Amino acid sequence: MSQALKLALVGHTNAGKTSLLRTLTRDIGFGEVSHRPSTTRHVEGARLSVDGSALLELYDTPGLEDAIALFDYLERLDRPGERLDGPQRLARFLDGSEARQRFEQEAKVLRQLLVSDAGLYVIDAREPVLAKYRDELAVLAMCGKPLLPVLNFVASSNHREHDWRDALARLGLHALVCFDSVAPPLDGERRLYESLALLQEKARPQLQRLIDDHQAQRQLRKSSGARLIAELLMDCAACRRSVAAQATLEQGAVRDLHQAIRQREQRCVDALLRLYAFRQEDAQAGDLPLLYGRWGDDLFNPETLKQLGVKVGGGMAAGAATGVGIDLLVGGVTLGAAAALGALIGGGAQTLRGYGSRLKGKLKGQRELTVDDAVLRLLALRQQLLLQALEARGHAAVEAITLTTPQDASWREGKLPDALHKARAHPEWSSLNPGARLEDGERQAQIDALSVTLTAPL
Repeated sequence: MSQALKLALVGHTNAGKTSLLRTLTRDIGFGEVSHRPSTTRHVEGARLSVDGSALLELYDTPGLEDAIALFDYLERLDRPGERLDGPQRLARFLDGSEARQRFEQEAKVLRQLLVSDAGLYVIDAREPVLAKYRDELAVLAMCGKPLLPVLNFVASSNHREHDWRDALARLGLHALVCFDSVAPPLDGERRLYESLALLQEKARPQLQRLIDDHQAQRQLRKSSGARLIAELLMDCAACRRSVAAQATLEQGAVRDLHQAIRQREQRCVDALLRLYAFRQEDAQAGDLPLLYGRWGDDLFNPETLKQLGVKVGGGMAAGAATGVGIDLLVGGVTLGAAAALGALIGGGAQTLRGYGSRLKGKLKGQRELTVDDAVLRLLALRQQLLLQALEARGHAAVEAITLTTPQDASWREGKLPDALHKARAHPEWSSLNPGARLEDGERQAQIDALSVTLTAPL
């Protein structure tokens, strides 16, 4: 089995080496990310594996603090008549006292690069190209190891990517990669590993396995995220509360429903954050508009009547459909509803247990409160936006996610997916209702269909 490729992340202080490693490993707790200089004081390592096989070892190193002085010191190490090459000169330096005193931090970096297969030279692309950075590269080049410059923070509006490309080309470093550790491009890891494969041909198989695994894991996370959102929407669409038709009681029931839906959305947010290995404080469910609710007449929608027809025969369903409805403005009951109740009672005890209580409740002035379509649309939109934000978020990000106002016209104005219309007639499909049957095969099929809809780009 091939050995893991060893990479040293090197560069000046606060260039984002730890940030890059956090994003590559998807470990938000690795090391310490701070604006303070020299946050990393020791070499720390992480390993990337696929199916138990270690493919890549990454070593975070301290920042080079005084490259100008070190370069001058190294230039003076040759004795009269000597012309040491880079590794020989560094070996002499590392054996001396200065490597344990004045240049202790730099010595840690050089020792790690010398025992690594290659180095990633991490650059804060927002910084101007200064002489000390050229000296850093000159010192690192003495190790005799391939170096791949990584331009970090290129998503910033004040980056100096062009200046850095020009400066690196003047030093003979024409191959580089842009990888913003806070907002990495979706193909950023693939391009990074492909560039490494050009420098380390022997490691191409391991790097290709990482590329393939990264793509597979990304698709799995995306589909799993869509399913979490589909389950949220299914729970909310099928949720219902029965309340007496009295203004005070209705207002209290609306508030209770509002709180239940908000808590359910927060559970979805938390699950998405765990899926993408982020912290709970990285995103919070925003407040929901406190609408008046939706007084549900889903007892008489086509899906419910279909169920009734299966249980008691087509004639009953057809008869119940004639003129059935609820006058939502005055809370009255139409003749069709009363006729439906009579037909239902005649249909037998089993059917009465399933639907009679709901019809009786309507006749007695009870109202069924369900979640407004506008809230379902809002939930779908902002959870999809959160999923997209997590897809594009690096694990070095420290700012909480803020979502913009959704602009998607199809979810704002288009027809709601059929799965949500079906859910209206199935209160047993919601975990927010007592007696929920969440493993119901039809419920799972509708969640599958809704998940496919949610994977479409906004």
